[in-house]
Amino acid sequence: MQHRPLFLAALLGLAAVSARAADDYKLGADSLPQPGTPAGTVEKFTFKASKIFPGTERDYWVYVPKQYNAARPAALMVFQDGGGYQSTNGSFRAPVVMDNLIHKQEMPVTIGVFINPGSVPPAEPGQKSRSNRSFEYDSLGDAYARFLLEELLPEVEKKWKVTNDPAGRCTVGISSGGICAFTAAWERPNSFGKVISHIGSFTNIRGGHVYPALIRPLVKDLPSTATDAEKKLREQRRALRVFLQDGSNDLDNLHGNWPLSNKEMFAALKFAKLDCDFILGDGGHSGRQGGAILPDTMRWLWRDYAR
Repeated sequence: MQHRPLFLAALLGLAAVSARAADDYKLGADSLPQPGTPAGTVEKFTFKASKIFPGTERDYWVYVPKQYNAARPAALMVFQDGGGYQSTNGSFRAPVVMDNLIHKQEMPVTIGVFINPGSVPPAEPGQKSRSNRSFEYDSLGDAYARFLLEELLPEVEKKWKVTNDPAGRCTVGISSGGICAFTAAWERPNSFGKVISHIGSFTNIRGGHVYPALIRPLVKDLPSTATDAEKKLREQRRALRVFLQDGSNDLDNLHGNWPLSNKEMFAALKFAKLDCDFILGDGGHSGRQGGAILPDTMRWLWRDYAR
């Protein structure tokens, strides 16, 4: 009987922890439409012509800020799982955030491209389509980066002008889309110099757990026998700017532990002296915290970029 109060206290303590870990993050003013702020446009498209991911089709959306001027190429942000990021009532509401920050000159005039993962249509009536998301997002290598640069983004650039400067081009994603965003920049740092990863899956779904071991050697110089192309790639990777976000109650399963893997990624990025930041909250596998801090993330990301 004398231990019962301690037992009850422990239960109350666990309840308090659960309450603090309820993903109860709230959107601030910069994530909501503001009076007097010019609103950009969002236009929806469908892409079905991929040769890199044959047989797939996907929706994508293009956000164009009111301040866009074709005479001056805009910065570029490419969002994976784009339907969720561009939604006006979701966790992120990225077009609204961009409206507000561009208007306040806290980020440059930026085109946003919001891309859904591909799916393969059903072969016969009554069947379901097959998602290609994990194959596209969780796989290492340059396939998805090539899809962006050789197939989808050229469609966008037929209508709008964006900068070729990697410092003005960012990839963004959540969960498997988070590791995908990093992989695209890692493989093509000459095209994407900035990364935002929300609850990124840097785990062993398709081998992504190896990234910390690949990042740390960036502190070493290449041998004298290295080619000029190898040296240039090394310097471009060293110039990456990477933002990571996760929650301490994120997933822990047979593929790995998400909070630990993100901590290892951040430690490796710091060790390699890359420009990086990491925010660890108490949430789970959701976009609530990432959405709540998205305006400050954008400010950090674009803090020294010419307006």
